[in-house]
Amino acid sequence: MDSQLELWSNLNEKNTLQEVQEYIKKVIEIRGFASQEIEKTMLLLLEEVGELAKAIRKNATNMSIDKTKINHYDTIESEVADVFIVLNSVCNKLNIDLYKALKDKEEENIKRTWNKE
Repeated sequence: MDSQLELWSNLNEKNTLQEVQEYIKKVIEIRGFASQEIEKTMLLLLEEVGELAKAIRKNATNMSIDKTKINHYDTIESEVADVFIVLNSVCNKLNIDLYKALKDKEEENIKRTWNKE
């Protein structure tokens, strides 16, 4: 089995979404989370979305935050990556091809009429 470093070093801008999804599947296996129940992975996804919301609140709004916890907030980019990783993990656990799901959903969306506010 490839090491995380080997797998990571092969990632580049030309990878397809399917290749990235396969990379995430492999690193999740290496890290020991492949057998984690889908419910726990889904809870982790919700947690990561919450962390993304906090990062956005800290970095992109003028909302007040608890200054004593400022170091607990990560960057928006880091939190977006975490959400993407865990979302891919959910898809892998459910045997969902994320690219196909995206294409299928967008095929529906382009037929809709979108009201702008």
